[in-house]
Amino acid sequence: MKFSLFLQMERYDARKPMRELFDEMTELVLMAERGGFETVWIGEHHGMEFTIAPNPFAHLTYLAARTERIRLGTGTVIAPFWHPVKLAGEAGFADLASGGRLDLGIARGAYLFEYARLFPGLDAMTAGAHMREMVPALKGLFAGDYAHDGEFWKFPVTTAVPRPVQQPGPPLWVAARDPHSHDFAVGQGCNVQVTSLASGDAEVASLMERFRAACANHPEVPTPEIMMLMHTFVGDEAELAAAADDLCRWYCTFWKWVKQERPIGQAFIEPLRPEDIAACPQFAPERLRDNLVIGTPAQVIERLKKYEALGYDQYSFWIDNAMSFERKARNLQRFIDDVAPAFERC
Repeated sequence: MKFSLFLQMERYDARKPMRELFDEMTELVLMAERGGFETVWIGEHHGMEFTIAPNPFAHLTYLAARTERIRLGTGTVIAPFWHPVKLAGEAGFADLASGGRLDLGIARGAYLFEYARLFPGLDAMTAGAHMREMVPALKGLFAGDYAHDGEFWKFPVTTAVPRPVQQPGPPLWVAARDPHSHDFAVGQGCNVQVTSLASGDAEVASLMERFRAACANHPEVPTPEIMMLMHTFVGDEAELAAAADDLCRWYCTFWKWVKQERPIGQAFIEPLRPEDIAACPQFAPERLRDNLVIGTPAQVIERLKKYEALGYDQYSFWIDNAMSFERKARNLQRFIDDVAPAFERC
């Protein structure tokens, strides 16, 4: 099983310099490359200090010049916020700049906050339809001389410029949860990104079952890869309770952003009150200790071996967690030193 790093710049205090966050993000990526990680994934988000990633291609093109081997992935671009011609060109340029190291992940998006600002009136179902139209359009643009006459976009014969170094194009990944999205991704020959969020190992197994069912539905398609994304913390027993507390606050903040249930000013959500945390029992620290990968090196290895046995090709270490940079770096280095060597990575 291969390992990757998923991160974005996250800011909770306006006194924290943005450049400092940028440099810290860069150092975590360089650590991951030195540690033999396969890929770094950076998402797309708008108008939120909680997740600072307005264009993942800008991050990845910069990182291409700072790295040598690690692959650079969008985790993910939000399909309805892009025109296919623009997305194909941006992807082609990032692949060129990185020497053919781009992985292109696509999703429908999740935050109502972003829909309301970039695409008023859009709902999750419509966003999914945009993604399903985007994927074949990208393939056509990478191939060249492609015209599109769809529900959401129409354009005459066009070719992606620059063309990607990787041909017929960079590997495409689709963020999937329900059986229909798994079936679409596999049917299109795309790799699949999944996350159980904080739902535990029953959901990890269920997501794999949906993927396998989709593969069985499309025997004509070579089996794609599947990646599990999960918050991870490696430490000694004395550190684990504090890590679960931090991740409880992160998930409660995430949930308030998703539901738009707290006032937002200057791109910051109003700090959580004790009652906000109490209103999210699904994110209680004791539940997160069970449902996320939080443990000693031996415990984390045992947990990830089970995911590998289920058939996951890649495990993505989700490091957004509201912790200080120093704690994030120690956590990642422990994973590199004490967990990763237990796995054979091809």
